Amino acid sequence: MPPFASYLRVYEPLIAFERARQQHWRRYLAANRAVPQALGPARQRRTVLEALGAGWTKLPELPDEAYSVTDGEVTLVCPWDLRVQVAQGVLSARRGVPAALADAFVPPALTAVAERVVADWRTAADPLGDLRTGGGALTEHDQLLHELVSGWVVPARWFAFVEYDERRAGLAPTERHVRYRTSMARARRRAHRALAVMRRTVGEHAPMTLAVENDARWLEKFHPRSVVELDYGGLVYLMGDRELLDDDSPRVVADTLAALARGDTDAAGELYSDLLERWRKVQLRERRN
Repeated sequence: MPPFASYLRVYEPLIAFERARQQHWRRYLAANRAVPQALGPARQRRTVLEALGAGWTKLPELPDEAYSVTDGEVTLVCPWDLRVQVAQGVLSARRGVPAALADAFVPPALTAVAERVVADWRTAADPLGDLRTGGGALTEHDQLLHELVSGWVVPARWFAFVEYDERRAGLAPTERHVRYRTSMARARRRAHRALAVMRRTVGEHAPMTLAVENDARWLEKFHPRSVVELDYGGLVYLMGDRELLDDDSPRVVADTLAALARGDTDAAGELYSDLLERWRKVQLRERRN
């Protein structure tokens, strides 16, 4: 069973990476090692738990894995960057939590390792070892995470980057999934359109506006020929077939933004409240046991 989380991913063409990384991913793809999206989240969790060890006191190097998709004749990859993701997750889990409580869930030894991993990544220490020739500073692109993760819910703002017609769904027991894929150009255009509407109607400093702005900036940093994917991940196992088939969240978000744009705040509020309630029912399943 995969984790109950959703994912926003960016797949980039190989030309987006520096030379050594291009060579690495070419060998990786030629060896048919790319991990299927349906298997990736569970494998990530298993790999991380094994790496953390008893007591969660270490964070060694983790496998350099990726997802891949084909766009026309071009193969694109979404690197996992798993060690940095785990380190950031460790620090995020402690943020805003009293020290004694945080230490009970995230041991100080692991926190120290996580801080070092993130600091090295941000200050251009080379995490790729002998994959990079000559060492040296990392570029801004090298410091991008290609996958955002949200536990127990799909953030409403992510639906602004896709359209309902881009949906791909499978409800077979062996391959249960809901994913949306779109071009980077479309995702950026939708993100900036949503941001413009929200700045004008909700306010520049509203939390939701700032969240959309942050994601829009993230999208801008990738290669323009990239592909963006919104994946419901393990959430599909919390939802029934009819619930998934009837789900039209991208349309609801588009209608909400349209109502805001024409000044109909009552309609926008009602639509958005219905959407939040829909996903709150999914999110509350975290508390069932």
